[in-house]
Amino acid sequence: MKNMLNFKNFSADELKEILDLALDMKKNPEKYSESLKGKKLYTLFEKTSTRTFLSFTTGITELGGTYYNQLWSNSNFVLGEPVSEIKYVCRNIDIIMARLIKNETVELFGEHATVPFINGCDNSYHPCQILADALTLMEKFGTLNVKFLYIGAKNNVFNSLVEFFSKMKQGTLYGLTPLVNDTVCGDDFYEEAKATGYYVELDPTMSMEEAKKYVKDMDVLYTDTWLDMEFFNDPAYADKKAEIMGKMMPYQINDELLEGSNAIVLHDMPMHVGFEISKSVEERFMECILDQAENRRHAEKAVMYTLLKS
Repeated sequence: MKNMLNFKNFSADELKEILDLALDMKKNPEKYSESLKGKKLYTLFEKTSTRTFLSFTTGITELGGTYYNQLWSNSNFVLGEPVSEIKYVCRNIDIIMARLIKNETVELFGEHATVPFINGCDNSYHPCQILADALTLMEKFGTLNVKFLYIGAKNNVFNSLVEFFSKMKQGTLYGLTPLVNDTVCGDDFYEEAKATGYYVELDPTMSMEEAKKYVKDMDVLYTDTWLDMEFFNDPAYADKKAEIMGKMMPYQINDELLEGSNAIVLHDMPMHVGFEISKSVEERFMECILDQAENRRHAEKAVMYTLLKS
């Protein structure tokens, strides 16, 4: 039995097989319409969600299975000892996807679940998002061998991008990350990725004038929210939000930054338009970003199928 907590226990060939399967599932949905018939998915949400909930639940039903959704706040996971709860849940279903806050909780599920477990997002990793991103690259460019610049915070999405590019050894990920979020990837995580040659860490104090030189040579620009979504509208974080936005506004992806570039722009959503991405850039690349978001469903179908059939 295999879990997907991140990409550590997957080879490049295994990840490529998942992506090829996702492409085939997207092109030939009827071929797989009963491939997971009778299988039951349990989805558990500690974090808020639109794409993760909708993509997993529509995905499992498109493969012939069913789902059962629960909010963390409405479950007995909030009351006490979680291991027995995990083991009980596994007695009733075939596969679990949980969108959780702490990576430690994800690791706990990975250690004690007796059915395949998928990390639907935690504060350190977001593997399913990056598989959707990779699927989008394969559709748009026919290859993963692209020049890819991420501008924003070192966060869960960025960490999984770093892990993916250094694992696949195709293309080059450039990271311009003036803001560093608290994650638990390990002290050597970025250094080991840089050593592969497929991740290049740019000077985080670089001016946007300097960054423009890189942008002109890129195939893809990517950004994400600068402040975790659960904090964005929380009055208790108003001062922190103002501090972060003030620091990061020079790093907005906007028309001025894109001048002279043929790169496409990706965003994992939800977007805070007027902050990490300008309104005009959002409108210009909306269809591309929606393609990226739709690909969550197809990538996750391939993950569920692979884990349940292995």
